[in-house]
Amino acid sequence: MDKFVSFLKASWEEVQHNVTWPKFSDLQSSSTLVLVASLIFALMVGLIDLVFENALNAFYQSF
Repeated sequence: MDKFVSFLKASWEEVQHNVTWPKFSDLQSSSTLVLVASLIFALMVGLIDLVFENALNAFYQSF
């Protein structure tokens, strides 16, 4: 148990003193970029799905 407590104390000290935290504005811009990229990717996948669905429906109705 002493090793675990020592590990937690050392980890907390490292987080407080050695970690370089990004600025809030950097986090906002990165989050915005991820959100926009995710939306574009979702729209592309949805469009591809719509095209395939319509193509397959047209193909199956031709028989």
